[in-house]
Amino acid sequence: MNKGLSELFFNNPFWKWLKWIWLFLFIGIISFVGLIAAIASGWFGELPPIEELENPKTYLASEVYAEEGTILGKYYLQNRSNANFEDLSPNLINALVSTEDVRFYNHSGVDNNRLFTIVIYNLMGKRQGGSTITQQLAKNLFPRKRFKSIHEKVITKLQEWITAILIEQRYTKEEILTMYFNTVEFGGNSFGIKSAAKTFFGKSPKDLDVPESAMLVGMLKAITKFNPVINPSNALNRRNTVLNQMEKNDIISSEECAKLKAQPIALNYQEEDHNEGLATYFRETLRLELLDWCADNGYNLYKDGLKIYTTINPQLQQLAEETVVEQMKDIQAKFYTHWKGREPWGEFKELIIASMKRSERYRVLKEMGWDQTAIEANFNEPVKMKVYSMTRGEVDTVMTPMDSLKYYKYFAQCGLMSMDPVTGRIKAWVGGHNYNYFKYDHVNVTAKRQVGSTFKPFVYTLAIDNGTSPCTVVPNKPVVFEDFNDWAPQNADNSYNEPEMSLFRGLQFSVNNIVLYLMKQLGPNGPKSVVELARKLGITSSLEPYPSIALGTSDVSIYEMVGAFSAYANKGVWLKPVYLLSIADKNGNIIYENKPVSQEALSEQTAYVMCKMMERVTAHGTAAKVKYLYQIPGACGGKTGTTQNYSDGWFIGITPSLVSGCWVGWEDRAIHFRTMDLGSGSAMAMPIWANYMKKVVAKPGLFKVINEWEAPQAPLSVSIDCDKYKQEKNQQAKPDFME
Repeated sequence: MNKGLSELFFNNPFWKWLKWIWLFLFIGIISFVGLIAAIASGWFGELPPIEELENPKTYLASEVYAEEGTILGKYYLQNRSNANFEDLSPNLINALVSTEDVRFYNHSGVDNNRLFTIVIYNLMGKRQGGSTITQQLAKNLFPRKRFKSIHEKVITKLQEWITAILIEQRYTKEEILTMYFNTVEFGGNSFGIKSAAKTFFGKSPKDLDVPESAMLVGMLKAITKFNPVINPSNALNRRNTVLNQMEKNDIISSEECAKLKAQPIALNYQEEDHNEGLATYFRETLRLELLDWCADNGYNLYKDGLKIYTTINPQLQQLAEETVVEQMKDIQAKFYTHWKGREPWGEFKELIIASMKRSERYRVLKEMGWDQTAIEANFNEPVKMKVYSMTRGEVDTVMTPMDSLKYYKYFAQCGLMSMDPVTGRIKAWVGGHNYNYFKYDHVNVTAKRQVGSTFKPFVYTLAIDNGTSPCTVVPNKPVVFEDFNDWAPQNADNSYNEPEMSLFRGLQFSVNNIVLYLMKQLGPNGPKSVVELARKLGITSSLEPYPSIALGTSDVSIYEMVGAFSAYANKGVWLKPVYLLSIADKNGNIIYENKPVSQEALSEQTAYVMCKMMERVTAHGTAAKVKYLYQIPGACGGKTGTTQNYSDGWFIGITPSLVSGCWVGWEDRAIHFRTMDLGSGSAMAMPIWANYMKKVVAKPGLFKVINEWEAPQAPLSVSIDCDKYKQEKNQQAKPDFME
């Protein structure tokens, strides 16, 4: 180069500027690379460890599964359940990629081509976002604090880029899409696509069609603005925008797009609520047990995504709940008619005062320093409120808080439990007729009520076990227990028309004199023997060893009674009723497995004879309607129970494959029917069992009708053929010279 050209080149202002531009670009690139390296090294705050990418710290709902694998309910802080890639509809994938990141399969976390375009658009004043799906996932998995300064925003964005690249290095595209759908929020207390699909459409994610997928993906831009429940018009427009993107990317045709855009959004919206759904009482009892287990084993029920497997059969549970609600409406209507114009608590006014003092309103007013007079005045001032009606649901009304307390005292309560006597697995658990308004679970082992005559079979069991035939005839007259202050109770109806009666007939018609005769024949230790038998049958409630135990004076739970009666149907082997099978962690690893507990409580012969005796109760006795009115097929038996003043009505029904127990009563024992035809176990509880069983039998494949109880292989040592038994007795009674 000659001197003139050299001077021209180096002295030209343009080349001087170009030199500086290249210098600045070089320094900028070096600085940018250095900044990236510094961020990756944690100089501006540590990046999430790679291990956290594989185990993101999101709250996962614990799921409760029924025996068929369906979800009964969840326990959560965030209603989030993870889906697998195979659970995702292709429509969801196509809608997301078409709308959020069309080059998703071609970039490595950051779309450089799109990034350049976004910069140009932003320089032109047309604001656009440039985050890829992977970048959005990074933001969802590792939410960061929002900074106000440009410097902090740049650092945060670069951290997001680096995290996105790390995600792409570690995961496949399918895994990234799955994690994305599992971490996004949809509103309506739905976190993740599995919960969203269930909440908005009542579906699994794999069953979502094109418009449903487009709507859910469209919501992600702004979950409130595009929520179809809150803003249906916005949601429709946004869905159609997603459909347009799917057409643009050749996922759907123009004709299909136009057709789908013309369709309205068809929701099946049901926000999940702990107070709603199937087996609400059961799920709450299970929750309390699980909390204790989690505390002992280092898990969090609401965050760790546990899989809880139970024995509940959804079909039986549904039928049981339906039947309880239907039958309780009938009982409630009869109760209102029975007490029309009168208060069922009568002279027991203290029941209402006690309820007032237990109320939340009373507690708040007391803490505010109100005296008793002022509080009572407040309770007698009319206010607007919502009350529950069995026929009309929730009703708006005006009444005083005191009247509302009285109003709810009228409501009858109920509990029903079904279990398989052969496996010990509980199939249905209905703790009441409306969990929203009546939280107390009447099936729970802690819910004990006086059992009445349902306890009598235990006394008969000891008699049979001691070699007494059910054909044995005994006196039907009052029995005096001299060792217990000459205690001599009467028959429930004070009837003594039959001077003597067989054990078959005594149990069949629940005659007090007969069971008390057997109790006395057991000797001074008879009551203790009954308690010991009850313990073998799984009854853990307090039982006083007095002769009155034969009449069912003890308080026992439905859970215990159904378990005890199941031993008769299971050839004398008692199995602890079980409802929790196992628990798995979020990855499916079993971390708890319930081991069955069993013991031989009775001989197979005694169990069989007792089944035959209880069979007569449902054929010709106090529960005869089971056969002649409700026509329940196959082998079945049972026992009714009615307590003093008709405060409690019971029925335990047994079949070879399903044993169910039902209790009906009121919160306060002072409230009840006043007549046997309305307040007995055969009037209140037995129809619930019978109607439930009618539905169970009618459901194809749900219940196998077995016509006969399976007899022991060995010959019976006690006779159940009463005609033959009489002939043998008569033969034994003949004088020697007549032989």
